[in-house]
Amino acid sequence: MKNLKDLQIVFMGTPEFAVASLDKLVQAGCNIVGVITAPDKPGGRGMELQQSDVKKYAVQHGLNVLQPEKLKNPEFLETLKALHADVQVVVAFRMLPEVVWNMPPMGTINVHGSLLPQYRGAAPINWAIINGEKETGVTTFKLQQEIDTGNILMQQSLAVGEDESVGEVHDRMKIAGADLLLKTMEALVAGNITEQVQDSTESSESEKAAAEKLLKHAPKIFTETCLINWAKPLEDVYNLIRGLSPYPAAFTFLDGKKMKVYKAVKIFTTPSIKPGEFETDKKTFLQFACTDGYISIKELQLEGKKKMTVEDFLRGYRWPA
Repeated sequence: MKNLKDLQIVFMGTPEFAVASLDKLVQAGCNIVGVITAPDKPGGRGMELQQSDVKKYAVQHGLNVLQPEKLKNPEFLETLKALHADVQVVVAFRMLPEVVWNMPPMGTINVHGSLLPQYRGAAPINWAIINGEKETGVTTFKLQQEIDTGNILMQQSLAVGEDESVGEVHDRMKIAGADLLLKTMEALVAGNITEQVQDSTESSESEKAAAEKLLKHAPKIFTETCLINWAKPLEDVYNLIRGLSPYPAAFTFLDGKKMKVYKAVKIFTTPSIKPGEFETDKKTFLQFACTDGYISIKELQLEGKKKMTVEDFLRGYRWPA
């Protein structure tokens, strides 16, 4: 049996969340023979080419970087095959075709930000908080054809604070995910890990349908997801705000202008105004009514302006006559 440091590993990832896992493997002395990440894309005010967080890390550490436009490109597949990876690790990357994930003899391991089978999809941390979960976690599993359905290798639970934002949970989870990945790799090499099937093929169709009803999903976040519906209960609105902060941020409108909401507090007082209407002293508070209370905004960004506290905003805002 090989030692972990003898394994040839290809790592695939793009955002900051994935950097923690790549760094964990590098610090453990793993042999990273290739890093696959997204192509550079124009961005920022000057629309200059921007490198992914994973590429920046890989370049700094002298790792071999590949940035294919298409994962089925024959030239890329030949290059990938020539790396002779024993195993591939995927963290926050795009969907892989079977020809890629099925290439290494030990398969492809994915790190996912939920306790699978719950919250399969692109935005598991966001949706766990939007839905008011008190606990989430991270899962390592073997990639299969259907998204996030492969055999589970290991899991680690993570408590969610009542007032934590998705940014705060993300920062804790990327560390927990990196730690779990290393434990998973060590257990795989030692041969003392038992894969757990997520969806039993032996189950009847009625059993599968019943199990599916219990699952919560984590689809991609769209603009319409971020629009605050003030006609919902206070708790639901509050969870949406923290589940989208700091990115992409929940928003509403103030005097016809889009206003992103980053921080808020709940006020459990029966509103004297209709849901969606607001009250302010134009100095220290700005609060919007929900069905059963108020959301008092603490940090916001009006379109065309920078992010600021509500006090700074009210100090400089010109109210319509």
